[in-house]
Amino acid sequence: MAGGKFKKEKPKSARAPSNHYQGGVSFHKSKGQHILKNPLLVDAIVQKSGIKSTDVILEIGPGTGNLTKKLLEAGKMVIAVELDPRMVLELQRRFQGTPLSSRLKVIQGDVLKTDLPYFDICVANIPYQISSPLTFKLLNHQPAFRCAIIMFQKEFAMRLVAQPGDTLYCRLSVNTQLYARVFHLLKVGKNNFRPPPKVDSSVVRIEPRRPRPQVNLKEWDGFIRICFIRKNKTLGSIFRMKNVLSMLEKNYKMLQALQASQKGSLAGVDNEMDISGLGDDKDDQSMDLDDRTDDEMDMEDVGADSEVSEFKQKVLDVLKERSFCEKRSSKLSQEEFLYLLSRFNMAGIHFS
Repeated sequence: MAGGKFKKEKPKSARAPSNHYQGGVSFHKSKGQHILKNPLLVDAIVQKSGIKSTDVILEIGPGTGNLTKKLLEAGKMVIAVELDPRMVLELQRRFQGTPLSSRLKVIQGDVLKTDLPYFDICVANIPYQISSPLTFKLLNHQPAFRCAIIMFQKEFAMRLVAQPGDTLYCRLSVNTQLYARVFHLLKVGKNNFRPPPKVDSSVVRIEPRRPRPQVNLKEWDGFIRICFIRKNKTLGSIFRMKNVLSMLEKNYKMLQALQASQKGSLAGVDNEMDISGLGDDKDDQSMDLDDRTDDEMDMEDVGADSEVSEFKQKVLDVLKERSFCEKRSSKLSQEEFLYLLSRFNMAGIHFS
């Protein structure tokens, strides 16, 4: 009988360390639940956050509260947003009856669908599948917070901080750095989590720019999407593509007609728009995989090359300034993108 009990209990005890944590709460990798278990790493994140005693801290994905406890000790108040009701219950139990409980507010819900309250600083260990939309939801938040310290999948973090010429420099890099300064703080190995994820992580510091840049968001988004269709191809090659020229000429004719009837420009600054839409970066990686040469890409434009239209010449004339025709999006700075967009707009060429 004892031998039978031993055989039944052995699989449970062997499985518990990888699937369970304190309080018997099981974690689901499919939901991105990976809890920080290294106390030294938790301390390092809090230290690098630069939390003030007067700060209201937004924590996203608190789990069972390992990081929450340190945040409560460092700041004035912690607002924790957690989707899993089991984690919410565990979090409340952990701090119930302690002096810290009065300074903890727990919001159960999907952070992407939740109206976030005022906060000074955000600290988060998030499910990696929401990295991009969450980043831009935070950058869209008003009033602007001081900074966000977020744990991302390592490659995503490297894309956020990538500079012109870096292999991982992409549309995500450009869009994020338009609205924020981004700094890499820590590399975090997968074994610092329970259960361990399949990839390593990095901690990044995001500081929103104040004031926000004066750009028309729809114009910027449409322009950057075209520039990064093939980021390693020349802009001259990209803007000769038939589908790109066709779309731009359609916009050009439509805006000309509207402006003639309304006697006014429709390309003004729009800073009140929701920038969370920039969080769609799903095409970044697929766009990087194109290995065709510029000559092969120009084959798409053979029909148009037989006769250079007036509109096509207008586009090429803008690109010839400062030799943008020969430049590649993968090596353009933020200032160069802004300048080129302004020159296109001044020529009556629009992207929205």
